[in-house]
Amino acid sequence: MKIKELKTENYNYNLVGEKIAKYPLKNRENSKLLVYNSGKIKDKKFYNLPELLSEKDLLVFNTTKVIQARLIFRKKTGAKIEIFCLEPNEPADYEQIFQTTKSCIWKCVVGNSKKWKKDTLVSDIQISDNNIELCANRISAEHDTQIIEFSWDNSDFTFAEILESGGVTPIPPYLNRESEESDKIRYQTVYSEQKGSVAAPTAGLHFTKEVISELGKKGIKTSNLILHVGAGTFKPVKSEIIADHDMHTEHFIITLKLIQDLISNINNIVSVGTTSVRTLESLYWLGVKLKDNFDLKDFHISQWEVYEFTLELSAKEALTEIYDYMIGKNINYFEATTQIIIVPGYKFRIVNKLITNFHQPKSTLLLLIAAFIGDDWQKVYDYALKNNFRFLSYGDSSILIP
Repeated sequence: MKIKELKTENYNYNLVGEKIAKYPLKNRENSKLLVYNSGKIKDKKFYNLPELLSEKDLLVFNTTKVIQARLIFRKKTGAKIEIFCLEPNEPADYEQIFQTTKSCIWKCVVGNSKKWKKDTLVSDIQISDNNIELCANRISAEHDTQIIEFSWDNSDFTFAEILESGGVTPIPPYLNRESEESDKIRYQTVYSEQKGSVAAPTAGLHFTKEVISELGKKGIKTSNLILHVGAGTFKPVKSEIIADHDMHTEHFIITLKLIQDLISNINNIVSVGTTSVRTLESLYWLGVKLKDNFDLKDFHISQWEVYEFTLELSAKEALTEIYDYMIGKNINYFEATTQIIIVPGYKFRIVNKLITNFHQPKSTLLLLIAAFIGDDWQKVYDYALKNNFRFLSYGDSSILIP
């Protein structure tokens, strides 16, 4: 497969430190907005977004909520051990694990792990007037992750409350600063709902309630999905060719309403963020698998399988397969995982327009942008660099219309 032989160096550019936004703007909607439309570029502000869209458009938001995923422990020696909660292990369901009241097990990354032998780590957490002792024990190690059991001595509180009070906002490592109290609010979209992400769906950080209200006044429709963004979104592509990069897996939740909305608005789908893109495009392939009589018990899209399918459906046909499946099973939502990697050569089936930030050099997110608008990604990024756009998570925005 020639796509696998793509050289990652071809998707590189010079991003100097002063171009990276370490903090967000005070007013979200005042961010700059680069408008790319069929090869032409112009400058706008994010609050201009409603005038750039049509009443035919359907915006799809990712309503995942960032958790305070970093827990800090200190040993009696003074050594600092940081445990970064990546994804639930037991119970494996996000909603269930946040409601546990005694103990739970997570897949984690452990900072300063060499300083942690076999002893139990303990941290004191204050929730209102209650002092809670949180313990961490290592169960096993798996490559660069570890399985950690957390337990606490007050069953009046859930693990969600433990994280909310004792955890730290997992801002991106490239910001090169400690998390601050303001990040709890600003590293969260105004429409976030379901806890589970360890990184924000950053394209949504520019939306305010006022912008969303203006979209509604114009008759522009919206719909929601949930993809819990994993730490793998920051994982750089270090391999020379893309075939040697192991794409991370992410968990998503889809409702029957979203499927209905997509079917009703085919050819006018606006994805808010690359997380939404990966989910929406994965839906197409789930529909193909259903049509091709695949066993969908586990509802998973692996990294390269979509490039090997021979069955071609229209977007409406693929989504109708999912709709019929859900109606037949009498379910209003389903959960799935995707490892899909979208790189140049990929043919988009669902997404027609994309709202997104500016991404790191040689990242899978930049490869997705190059797949969406072709070689013009270089023109877009050159323009942004020369015209003082702010880059990465807290940076400015763009709307891309091929």
